[in-house]
This record gives sequence, C-alpha cells and structure tokens, in this order.
Amino acid sequence: MTRLTLVTRYVAFAMVATAVNLLVQRIVLLGGDTALWFIAALGAGTLAGLVVKYALDKRWIFYDTTTGTAAQGKQFGLYSLMGVITTVIFWVTETAFWMIWGTDFARELGAIIGLTVGYVTKYQLDKRFVFQEVSR
Repeated sequence: MTRLTLVTRYVAFAMVATAVNLLVQRIVLLGGDTALWFIAALGAGTLAGLVVKYALDKRWIFYDTTTGTAAQGKQFGLYSLMGVITTVIFWVTETAFWMIWGTDFARELGAIIGLTVGYVTKYQLDKRFVFQEVSR
C-alpha cells in the first residue's frame, strides 16, 4: 500500500469513527445535560468509535487475518490498551473545551481535536504493539 493510500484510508476511518463517536454522544446527551450524562456520553461514544475503528484498521490498514475468539480477544485487548493514552488525550481536550466555552459546538470541536491527536499517536502504537506481525 502506498503512503498516500495509507494516510487517506486512516484519515477516512478516523473520520468515520469520530462521526460514530459523536453521534452516540449526541444520542446519550438527549437524556440530559448534567455531568453524569456527559460522562455516560463520553464512555458510550468512545466504545462505539473504538469498535468501528478496530474493525476498519484490522482489515484495511494492517491487513490482519487473525481468527479465533482467543486470538481476536487478545488482539482487541491490546488495541484497547493502546487506546487508553489516546483516549485520555481525547477526553481531556473535549472536557476542557466544554468546561471553558460550555457549548455543544466547543465540546465537539474539542473532541475532534483530541481525537485527531489521539489517532495519530494510536497508529504508531498499533503498528508497533498490536499488528506488528502483519504491518506493511
């Protein structure tokens, strides 16, 4: 795969996962706008985005063909673990924007900035620790 194809796919998949994340957050936030609803929205959106991004990365970025429940479970666990640092970047940025400006637009802008920084970092971690046997 060429570098341009890799970057194009990765950016497109990050955008899809970000859209899923924010859509799920909006749905959860229909329940209320308290701090508890915000935390629930962050968690639900993060999980939804994680699952979508894993499926896309596994198949179209790293061409991974790992099968079997145990192997896939271990791999998804590593993928999720690599996401802890990047998720903190995303959550801190989104929360800071929400607390400073207090608007949905600012919250989502913070999410997009945090997710962008996080995804760039996550690609390097995934390539090195999760999909190292199949990386191209």
